[in-house]
Amino acid sequence: MNRGKMRSRSRRLLGAASAAGLVLALVSACGADTADDTTDDTTPAVTATPAEPAEDTAEVAEPPEGTFFGDDVEVGEGSARTFVVLDDDGNPTEIGVRLSEAALDGLPDAPQGPPEFWELQLPDEADDAVFRFVSLDWASHGHEPPGLFDVPHFDIHFYMIEPEDVAAIDPEDPDFAAKAENVPEPQYIPQDFTTLPDAPLAEQAVPNMGVHWIDAEGGLVPGEYEFEVVFINGTWDGEYTFMEPMVTREFLLSKESYEAEIKQPEAYQRTGYYPTTFSVIFDEATGEHVIMLGGMEMREAS
Repeated sequence: MNRGKMRSRSRRLLGAASAAGLVLALVSACGADTADDTTDDTTPAVTATPAEPAEDTAEVAEPPEGTFFGDDVEVGEGSARTFVVLDDDGNPTEIGVRLSEAALDGLPDAPQGPPEFWELQLPDEADDAVFRFVSLDWASHGHEPPGLFDVPHFDIHFYMIEPEDVAAIDPEDPDFAAKAENVPEPQYIPQDFTTLPDAPLAEQAVPNMGVHWIDAEGGLVPGEYEFEVVFINGTWDGEYTFMEPMVTREFLLSKESYEAEIKQPEAYQRTGYYPTTFSVIFDEATGEHVIMLGGMEMREAS
């Protein structure tokens, strides 16, 4: 096991002086911690160093044949690993992240800082899936806006672009605003997903992520919405770039199950296997929390 790449994400805080500003903070969903109103972009990264694996004492079984894993990464007092499930023809049917029970304990507590994240590499067998890597983000005190996502939770970004392309989403780029405003053509955006109509996309864009899109039919009203599990999409410079399940630590601890369909676009920019469902379950056989994108189907770029 290794510690992967655990770092702190430094984010600009977006104003919330009006109702539009409040919801604008929603699309900075993986931005600064709720308790941090002064974080700047100079927060140093946390350098990961090799470490001995944390010990999970329970004896567990491996998932069934046809499941392949990325490297174990130390998270909290446990571990995380990516996985892919292949059918008999070698095509991906499920892809996701498995967290050991102990991974929910001993997590970084950063009330005055941005979320931590771990860069997780996918197994080689996942190459036919549309995703290139996964970023597991931990917001120990949630994030803005108050009354919506301000509880401890994980943001799991499944990126369709390479890590270096994500790292290049930088406000210091002179074309940052133009790239944020360059949204994909409508046929490439999942049904019902939208950005905010009253705020420039350059202000909505989150460094090292991009522009977040929310489900207009999802009932995301601060003070009314009860956050447990939610699904976000993201874009950058004319491309649909990530899918992002978000799940609270409390929901994971409950070991309850959640499953929903993933809303699809009319057309696709990349050829590959795309998920049609997402779920959160606790695998009793392995003792792991599983955040999974399933029902994968081949789509051709058009």
